[in-house]
Amino acid sequence: MDIYEELRLEDCPFCGGAGLLEEENGWCWYVMCMDCGSQTAECSYKTPEERLEAARKVAHLWNIGKVMRGNISE
Repeated sequence: MDIYEELRLEDCPFCGGAGLLEEENGWCWYVMCMDCGSQTAECSYKTPEERLEAARKVAHLWNIGKVMRGNISE
């Protein structure tokens, strides 16, 4: 099963850009907007079972709008 195919990401709640599910060096997931750079918090994992659950959590956070924006003046 491919995590990227399983999870559906809504458009960015700030700018409407595409969200990208990112894995950071095999220890955490987050979702980031490809246009404005907004992102979710990181969700860490330690086991293969936790890896999928962490990806699901950040996708859910993104889809409900729990997103941080680095510089709101942009």
